[in-house]
Parts: sequence; structure tokens; C-alpha cells
Amino acid sequence: MAIKKTTKKKVTRKVGRPTRFTNKLADLICARLSEGESLRTVCKADDMPCKTTVFMWLRTNEQFLNQYTRAKEESADALTDEMLDIADDGQNDWMERLDDDGEHEGYQLNGEHIQRSRLRIETRKWLAVKLKPKKYGDKIEQEHSGETVIRVVREK
Repeated sequence: MAIKKTTKKKVTRKVGRPTRFTNKLADLICARLSEGESLRTVCKADDMPCKTTVFMWLRTNEQFLNQYTRAKEESADALTDEMLDIADDGQNDWMERLDDDGEHEGYQLNGEHIQRSRLRIETRKWLAVKLKPKKYGDKIEQEHSGETVIRVVREK
């Protein structure tokens, strides 16, 4: 009876970030974008391609471009949800004030935290307007002032 020798195949692991476009990777990127993450944040992950690669895919793959565009538009809704969360969170609006002995003296307004929250909301608001202007942009009404003359001409 002959003895079979089994040879182990060397499994090579991929090193570095992905560079080949796949629908699965595109779906992951767009899902994270639609949840309000920036492309910069998404691409920081080791299992994601770098921004340059994503931009190349956007130039060369029309289907991905459409998917990416919809995801960015959807991110405007996620940003407005974040604005509500920030506005409703008053957790650090007040700081404990201590006297010279370290004893509790009262509370004081934490102006720095409030200003930072305001900045976070304003930044998200600005982005939402840019990403979805029809929904979140200012409505412009035009009024006509002056005289309007209507002439009716009848033909015989």
C-alpha cells in the first residue's frame, strides 16, 4: 500500500488596504456614509481603501458614483438626527464650583461646552443644507412689486 504525502499549501495573506473594487466594499462604504460618517473617517479603518482609491472608483464606476451620491444625500438626515441629540444633551452644561478648601460651593455654567455644542450643531446644519438643499435649505420667496397690466385682444 502506497502512502500519500499531503503537502500544505502556503496561504498568503493580503497585506495593506483593499484596492480592487467590489460591490460588497462599496455597500459597506456607502452604508457608513449614509449614517453620517465622513469619507475621511471611513477610510481611516484598516479594512477600507484609502480616499484616493475611492475617488478613482468614483471616476471610473458610474454605478458606484450613483450609490455614493445617494449615500451622501442620506447622510444629511443622519446629521439632523445628530443635531437633535447634541441639542438635547445637557450633560456637561453645568460644572461644579468648589471653594478654596475644595468644598462644594455650587454650580456654574460651562460656557465652553455650550459654545462647542453650538459649533457642532451649526457645522452639521451647514452640511445638511449643502447635501440636501431642497429639504434643508432656506426657501426663497419672490415677490413682484409694481403694476401689472393685462390686455385682452379680441379678433373679429
